[in-house]
Amino acid sequence: MAIAPSDLHLHHRGTVRTSTASSTEVLAGLVDRVTFHNPENGFCVLRVKARGQRDLITVVGHAAMISAGEFVQVSGSWINDRTHGVQFRASFLKATAPTTVEGIEKYLGSGMIRGIGPVYAKKLVRAFGEAVFDVIEQEPSRLREVTGIGPKRGERIIAGWAEQKVIREIMLFLHSNGVGTSRAVRIYKTYGADAIQLISENPYRLARDIRGIGFRTADQIAAKLGIEKTALIRVRAGISFALAEAMDDGHCGLPHEELLALTVQLLEVPAEVVETALGLELQDGTVIADDLDGRRCVFLPGYIGPSGKLPESSTHWRLESHSSH
Repeated sequence: MAIAPSDLHLHHRGTVRTSTASSTEVLAGLVDRVTFHNPENGFCVLRVKARGQRDLITVVGHAAMISAGEFVQVSGSWINDRTHGVQFRASFLKATAPTTVEGIEKYLGSGMIRGIGPVYAKKLVRAFGEAVFDVIEQEPSRLREVTGIGPKRGERIIAGWAEQKVIREIMLFLHSNGVGTSRAVRIYKTYGADAIQLISENPYRLARDIRGIGFRTADQIAAKLGIEKTALIRVRAGISFALAEAMDDGHCGLPHEELLALTVQLLEVPAEVVETALGLELQDGTVIADDLDGRRCVFLPGYIGPSGKLPESSTHWRLESHSSH
């Protein structure tokens, strides 16, 4: 008989007992091995030496980049996979550079940083010990002290470390602003090294660019970044959100005055701010206005025909749909 994943919990002694479906646990430990990692979506399967666990555990989650030797903090729940057995499914996963000599050597030897394999990892740790990361970042010329590391290999090591640092900073920025790990990976894959700058400038672009992220999620991130409720950047994004909400109710557009009222209600901002934002959105073509039976209506661009006008066959349906709601 199959056992529901939410009914499982693992003791450190290796026995299984039932638990409530809502229980969430937090674990931490060193990554012993990366069994699988998909660089496209960040999905990974890790073998982790976790605190309080006698044996290695299997952790399933998402990470932009992950390597053996890294220290991970995860939160989630235990599941019993029919094929792979008991695993810890992480809804949140944060990886940090190792601090022990053992972890550092395993991390450097994993191939994560270009120019370093197991042999050079051992040499670097032997030469610099726990200070090896500081040497790479702050005194890269000292890498030449290690036998076999010439200018080209040294440059690869420095570049590889810099890339890792950027990824860590991006993931830390996203985590600190309430973005879950799997979404953070998608954001990093979309924006790359410019992620922090782009999101800081306009977090509402997330709703437009990242599948699975809507206005409300982007709005939460914006609030954490200190963007005011009445900021034009928020209200402009909120207009498209209001039209999308109307679409969910069966409308393909809204009369001007009703769009204003709905946006005011959804965003909790003054009508005059919405008027200003709507004017800018119309000017930029983010939304489009057209006259229907003497009423000024606003639509998302996808509902306007190639001529710039609403298709004649659909005009009547839209008005009927709106008036009958």
